[in-house]
Amino acid sequence: MKPKRVVLDGAVYHITVRGNQKQKTFLEEVDFLNYFKILRHYKKKYRFKLYAYCLMPNHVHLILEVENSKNLSKIMQGINLSYTIYFNKKYQKVGHLWQGRYKSKIIQKDKYLIDCIEYVELNPVRSGLVENPFDYPWSSWRERFGKENKHLIDTPQLI
Repeated sequence: MKPKRVVLDGAVYHITVRGNQKQKTFLEEVDFLNYFKILRHYKKKYRFKLYAYCLMPNHVHLILEVENSKNLSKIMQGINLSYTIYFNKKYQKVGHLWQGRYKSKIIQKDKYLIDCIEYVELNPVRSGLVENPFDYPWSSWRERFGKENKHLIDTPQLI
């Protein structure tokens, strides 16, 4: 039996979800763009705040804040299911795209949140995909520093 997930109203979470058997979940540029479209839809529907994201070839990092803790599972179920349906249809696959349920860790709204945002956004550099985070178009780094505007991220209010 899986341990019960800790969820709190008004909490910030570092969410990770990995491709089943570490398989790639983004194969072409259009896949990343479609994930952003789905993310934007659920952000509008559930009105959560998104502080950082990074879409890696085989996993996703999101840092988000939800006012109503009951919405976290609805948000992630909606995003993961919608993207799986898109991916399986496009690539003529069946079955699970994601490895198990998403992982979530509560983050304090202090300097640690800023550290987590940086950790998420620098993931492509640490993994060797790019040398400069400005060169990776699938993280919030470029949006945070005004190089593009996907209208996805929010600015956290620290305690």
